[in-house]
Amino acid sequence: MIRATRHGTAHAARVAPAAPAGGARFAWGRGCVCVMACLAFLAVPARAQALLPVPSGQPVELADVLLDDNPGELWVRFRFLAPKIGGQAGQIGYDVAAIDMAHLCEILAVPYVETRGITPARVVISMSDRPVDFGTAQPGATQYFEAYRLQDSRCIWEEF
Repeated sequence: MIRATRHGTAHAARVAPAAPAGGARFAWGRGCVCVMACLAFLAVPARAQALLPVPSGQPVELADVLLDDNPGELWVRFRFLAPKIGGQAGQIGYDVAAIDMAHLCEILAVPYVETRGITPARVVISMSDRPVDFGTAQPGATQYFEAYRLQDSRCIWEEF
């Protein structure tokens, strides 16, 4: 169940397991649209408009933002498509992607939560080489995850 809050965001009711299929819900709003519009302005080709700048230079685009309070506290999950990640030669490995995820936390997650006045316990940045439904396994898909707590408008890495 989704309930709107005074911040214009939605929160999943605490009635499901932490990672149910469809347990967390999409949360788009003016702040995210503003950040995306600013980033899109910098890109010229139509396809490149959705790509976000990251230190590695790999193509990364925001797939969705989920607000999830099923872990017992509010977690904001930013899910990205990064088709070049993986463990094979020529792919972007975890060590490089981790730097990109920290960067995405700083440039996207921090402004997102600040413009909405929400205070999540954790921000989770994830990358997947292909679309994967939240809470489901997809054999063969490469996915990387990092969790952060926000402190003084900064992303502080939290070891799982």
